[in-house]
Parts: sequence; C-alpha cells; structure tokens
Amino acid sequence: MSAFDPATLRSDFPILDQQVHGKPLVYLDNAATTQKPRQVLDASRNYYEAMNSNIHRGVHHLAQVATAAHEEAREIIAQHLNANRTEEIIFTSGTTDSINLVSNILQRSGKIGKDDEILISGLEHHSNIVPWQMLCEQLGSKLKIIPINDEGTLDLEAFDELLSSRTKVLAVTHISNAFGTVNPVKELCAKAKAVGAITVIDGAQSTPHKNIDLQSLECDFFAFSGHKIYAPTGIGILYGRYELLEELPPWRGGGEMIKEVSFEKTTYNDPPFKYEAGTPNIEGGIALAAAIQYVNKLGMDVIETHESALLTHASETLKRFSGITLYGPDDRAGAVSFNFDGIHHYDLGTLLDQMGLALRTGHHCCQPLMARFGMTGTLRASFGIYNSLADIDHLATSLERALNMLR
Repeated sequence: MSAFDPATLRSDFPILDQQVHGKPLVYLDNAATTQKPRQVLDASRNYYEAMNSNIHRGVHHLAQVATAAHEEAREIIAQHLNANRTEEIIFTSGTTDSINLVSNILQRSGKIGKDDEILISGLEHHSNIVPWQMLCEQLGSKLKIIPINDEGTLDLEAFDELLSSRTKVLAVTHISNAFGTVNPVKELCAKAKAVGAITVIDGAQSTPHKNIDLQSLECDFFAFSGHKIYAPTGIGILYGRYELLEELPPWRGGGEMIKEVSFEKTTYNDPPFKYEAGTPNIEGGIALAAAIQYVNKLGMDVIETHESALLTHASETLKRFSGITLYGPDDRAGAVSFNFDGIHHYDLGTLLDQMGLALRTGHHCCQPLMARFGMTGTLRASFGIYNSLADIDHLATSLERALNMLR
C-alpha cells in the first residue's frame, strides 16, 4: 500500500499509545487536527530549552540563534510549497487568521468597491465565508456563491456564468473539510485571473495530503494551518504573491512591521515583515518546519498513495452497510462523511467514542453546505499518515455494534 508501515510510524506519536474507555485509541479526526510526532515535540522543547529569545531585534547570542532558526523555518516552508521567494511566506496563527488578513488588507486597499463581487463556493468552511461577508458589509460589495451539485462538487457551468469583470476576488477551498471534495483550483484560478480577480485558496485540508506547488497553481494567496500537518496549534502560513504584498497595505500595526516611526509618519517594512506585527509564535514556526521536514522525509507522494488506499478501503467498506449515505465524490481526499437513515450522527459518534474511536460529528463549520443537503451534520472519518487498513476494519466492526444498539 505504501513505502512505510503506519503501525511502525505510530511509535513516533506518543499520544496514540493510550487507551480510551479501556480500548486502544483509533484516531480518525485528522481533518480537525493531527497528532504530533516526537520530532516536532522535540523541536518545540528544544526552542524553549536552548534558544528562547525574541527575534530580529537583539544582538546577543540567543537572539541571533533564535532569529536564524525562525528564518530557516521560513525557508524550509517556502521550498516545500515551491514559492517563488522566501519573502512570500508570512507566519500567522492559522488558516482563519490568514484569510482574515487577506480580507482586511483588500478591504483597505481600494481595489474593491460598492457593487463589486466576491466569489466563494458552497463548500466553504466558515472561515472562508464570514471574513468575506464582513468585507461586503463594510464596502457594499456582493457575495456570490458557486453552487454545489448533488454529488458534492462545484457546478462549474454556474461558476463560468457567475465569473465576470465585476468579480474582484475568488476565494475557494482546495479540499472540502466536510466532504473531501477536491476542487480544480488551478483551473478556477486561471479563469478568475483572466477577468482580473485576486485568487485566494484555503489549503488547510490539501497541504497535509498533497504536494503543493504554488508556482504551478498560480494563485495570489494560499493559506494553511500547522496543526493540520502534524505541527502545533497557533501557527499557520499565508503565502502571498510578492508584487501584491508590496502593493497592498498592512493590517495590524506595531513592532516589526515598520522601518521607521515618528509621531508624524510611519514607514512600513518590506514583506513578509510588513504583515507580521508584534512578537511572532517563534516556537510554532520552528516546530512547523520540523513537521514539514518530517512529512518530506516520508515523501508527499508516498503519503498521498497511502491515504488514497485508506479512502478507497473506507468507501468500499462503508458502502456495504444498509441505510448509509456517503457524501461527496468517489475521488475524495482526506475524509469520508456519512449518515445512517434514522440515526443521529451525534448518537453514533458517542457510541464509537466508547469503543475507542475518535471521529467527528456535526456540521464541521460548514452549516451552509449541510443546509444544501438538508441535514444538521454528518459523521466524519478523516485520515493521517499513522492510520491503517486495520483502523478502518475496526471502525466497521464498531459501527456494526453501535448500529445494533441504536436500531
């Protein structure tokens, strides 16, 4: 199935070596957050034990060591994403923070006006809906939605009809966190750029599972969260095309994002520091780089092959259950969402938890998508590098037991 053995790989993840309600933990909630390998935990601890200091400001030894480690982390991440230049990588607190950064600097830029349009999709996480709603409320712009067909994929004909010279921003998810739908973001971006729109990709769910080549995607902005790719919470990345970062105004004011301050005038710093006001999450950036190095050592192609086999096995196994509905297309990535006729997803998830399985229940921060399909939520199994075919078989056995209790 893959070039590595997930059972052996689990030994790198201390949290997985435990029991829940007296049962071995089977963790299938990776779309919400991934667990952290010792290599990442060691990087976090080493920062605080060996180099803790503020960065970019001090001449003393610890300040120099911490600054070098932080900027090396930026370089590792830039190379992993195949950015054009390291200065296009901005440290944020996560995908939500990144998208809010973009929406706010665009709101202040003068590039979007009354009656201009922002185009998003019906698959979006709330973090790629609400910031654009707020922008539209402030500027009098219009939020347009690419509809979803019954398969759980974008209606591409409707997208072509919605796209026009009034479209100033296209903001879409790469992979749906709820259904695992993989959007054709390269093609969407190319069409949007042809009408002069700025393109924003939510890569929170794609970065852990696929090779990301930003020079190939040719988007203007790309955001992801560290905790989705085996790094700590509270750290994320916003990639921005350098020429656009130079042109756009900053969002937050404070230290680091300035070159010179007087009471009469402030001169802003160059990207990426222009968008990194205040003391950053230094440890988080270093640990994120360690996580990137960890997955690169395994190989993203190998990871994608492994997880594709998991999803195929999960889909084939789940389809054998009577009364089940699977959501999204067969060529999904990262996660599979499902419901059973007459059974609430929360009740089923609670029983599975008693059997040691960690799955997500609810609307997955995608309430408009759930409303489109006439439901309040789903049960979602989402996969990571340490999951195995045996985990899916255990899920199936546990589902049989739980369904027998509820039916």
